[in-house]
Amino acid sequence: MKLDDYLSLQSQWSFPTEVRFGAGRLRELADACKAHGIQRPLVAIDPALEKMQMAQDVHACLKDAGMSCAMFSSIHGNPILEDLDAGIEAYRSGKHDGVLAMGGGSALDVGKLIAFMHAQTRPVWDFEDREDWWRRADADAIAPVIAIPTTAGTGSEVGRAGVLTDASDHTKKIIFHPKIMPCCVIADAELTLGLPASITAATGMDALSHNLEAYCSRVFHPLAEGIALEGIRLVHDWLERAVTNGEDIEARAYMMSASLMGAVAFQKGLGAMHAMSHPCSGLFGTHHGLTNGVVMPYVLVWNRPAIEKRITALSDYLGIEGGFDGFFEWLLRLREKISIPHDLAALGVKGESIKIMSHMAQADPANATNPVPVDSEDFARLYERALGGELGV
Repeated sequence: MKLDDYLSLQSQWSFPTEVRFGAGRLRELADACKAHGIQRPLVAIDPALEKMQMAQDVHACLKDAGMSCAMFSSIHGNPILEDLDAGIEAYRSGKHDGVLAMGGGSALDVGKLIAFMHAQTRPVWDFEDREDWWRRADADAIAPVIAIPTTAGTGSEVGRAGVLTDASDHTKKIIFHPKIMPCCVIADAELTLGLPASITAATGMDALSHNLEAYCSRVFHPLAEGIALEGIRLVHDWLERAVTNGEDIEARAYMMSASLMGAVAFQKGLGAMHAMSHPCSGLFGTHHGLTNGVVMPYVLVWNRPAIEKRITALSDYLGIEGGFDGFFEWLLRLREKISIPHDLAALGVKGESIKIMSHMAQADPANATNPVPVDSEDFARLYERALGGELGV
């Protein structure tokens, strides 16, 4: 074996935090806060959830335990710097000592970034996930976070980063620090019951994209690869059922697990699906998971020369006949059944932005671990196909 071959087997691995998984576990919130030294949490919550019963349950749970909290819900679907600044002001003015991040990926990301940035002296962009920029932070000043996901898609509850859109150039930037990872996760599938079918489908496709891109990444990480493989199986078995019946607690629980697993797995890397999706969200405000679901088959076809054997093994694991082609047909049928649009035009993405999106996609960190190199001209062709609905098979 050559030296380069040995070096390709070098990597650095990390696994997540305490997860209290199961229906009804929200009742343990006060206990989790006490275990991690939180007495006056700021609850960073999705705006749509603030007036719902689950938010009242959080208030009641903490009040019964002698704790106080305040709600912060000024959070966009694709969070921007103003959201973070307002959250930091709420944290400081309320003299809080920790954050409860509750909702989908946007609220979880903003909550984590409030805990990270409330006492830093440098701007948030100085901690973008590049090289070792995270070392610039004062790690001792990061507040504890308890994450309470209410969707099954992003897996941000076990992530060491938050995504923020830079309004100056509409790019989505990943802000990273190891201590951003929540100290505890309350993964209660009851909180996802009744979620609209469209959101269940979109977030489910996000979970699939995380697991699938991690599985196909060329980075050496066999632990994450095994998690990704099982995460894909859970989506294969349970997503359609979760979309069909919003009250199916079993399907909801398995999808919540698949979502969490995807976020653990993608420390192995992502790829062109996310690199294409981020510019669409930044420029046109598209839903991240839904966009991943739309571009997924186009990227799979593009990557086929490098991933066909791997997808064939995946098909065998899932019990799908026909190797790559069989898996691909299953994916197209799934998208149709759960009403994922076939092309980006259906999401409002405009063809005149292909050039700028292609350059943004090439520069996106997710592109670095795509199974095959993709430059801006390649991305332009991918965007053309995804906008026109031409799979190129």
